[in-house]
Amino acid sequence: MALSSILPAKITSIVPNSIAEEIGFEVGDSIVSINGTKPRDLIDYNFLCADEFLELEVLDSQGKLHQVEIEKDYDENLGLEFETALFDGLIQCNNRCPFCFIDQQPPGKRDTLYLKDDDYRLSFLYGSYLTLTNLTEKEWQRIEGMRLSPLYVSVHATEPDIRIKLLKNERAGLIKQQFKWFQEKRLQIHAQVVVCPGINDGIHLERTLKDLAEFALGEIPAILSAAVVPVGLTKFRPREDKLIPVSQQKAKEVIQKVQSLQEVFYQQFGSNFVWLADEWFLIAQEELPPESHYEDYPQIGNGVGSIRQFIKEFQATAKQLLPQKIEKPKTLTWVVGNAVEKAFQPLVKQLNQVKNLTINLAALNSDYWGQEITVTGLLTGQDIVTQLNNKDKVDAILLPSIMLKDHDTVFLDDMTVEEVSNRLKIPIIIVDSITTLIENCYSFNMYS
Repeated sequence: MALSSILPAKITSIVPNSIAEEIGFEVGDSIVSINGTKPRDLIDYNFLCADEFLELEVLDSQGKLHQVEIEKDYDENLGLEFETALFDGLIQCNNRCPFCFIDQQPPGKRDTLYLKDDDYRLSFLYGSYLTLTNLTEKEWQRIEGMRLSPLYVSVHATEPDIRIKLLKNERAGLIKQQFKWFQEKRLQIHAQVVVCPGINDGIHLERTLKDLAEFALGEIPAILSAAVVPVGLTKFRPREDKLIPVSQQKAKEVIQKVQSLQEVFYQQFGSNFVWLADEWFLIAQEELPPESHYEDYPQIGNGVGSIRQFIKEFQATAKQLLPQKIEKPKTLTWVVGNAVEKAFQPLVKQLNQVKNLTINLAALNSDYWGQEITVTGLLTGQDIVTQLNNKDKVDAILLPSIMLKDHDTVFLDDMTVEEVSNRLKIPIIIVDSITTLIENCYSFNMYS
């Protein structure tokens, strides 16, 4: 773990009609301290700003220091957004998991792609997963003191020897003791298991899920849910670990095992408790479970039920927004990963019922990563250019923003949207929601 000194929290956005706008904060200003305390992160900032009287030390973009006093309602938000949620640096990971996506990338890309995050604060704020192996006693105390719960934990295995083998960290074997700590402190976890065939599958997966379920009991369960996710491998992975991808047969085996455990857990808890990521069903070429199976979608961030949720939202939005016809003929290409091709075909059929509208679904795999089956978020600019280059020209390409780093205009291979558009000689429309996807199917002012 490497934390730098606390830096002023740089403001990147100000909410309209907020306290901050009224006072005169500007983009580029930075918060140095609040009531005499330098906030380490967004958690500190939110906690400190909950007071009714605030004394802020503010550094403007010219380097001049200001004292600002604010009186407000308790818990009223100031309306400031920051460059980063962490003002003292990222807690980085010292594990060496062979399936870590960071280590499965080619060298020479932008530095941010190689940062290994194992930060409990990002887990609490945004639902990112951590292993609990990189925390100091001080950080454990802070989790308890500030009641930072739930956290999202990558478990992978509860048997100490197997988890140590997977994470390559002796501290990884303490996971069940750590569960007990959460239980004693009345704090909670959402768990994740990435299945690596031949290592933590079969009887080991069953043992792990049963161990997790033991901590799902009681008035305040320590473990709220668990997700089972197939390992994702690229051609850049270190070969010495000899990981193998999930086959169709292996996917069927895992589905059968987890579904049998779901029946047991449902009898115990009135909940499935453990869920399979959508990818298992796509790899196995089996139908996805019905929407009711996913309850309140506790593991949506792991792709558990995300396709069902997308289809439901699509149909509701299409019913409200989709016209029966558009004035002029229009042909668009909707780019997605080939993993969702079968699931999305009915949606394309629904769009193509609009008179004068033609939607072509381009379900692509990633040659860049060396994957035969690819989720949409891993498609790169190179994949799009290579596979669409000789296709018939269309009016525009609909591109899901999930392919772009932090909704920027750069793909994971460092190509930009502009480069791809220029190479294909086709306009590209970035769609960041179902609403914008459908609106761009009938809007006539899309392109300049």
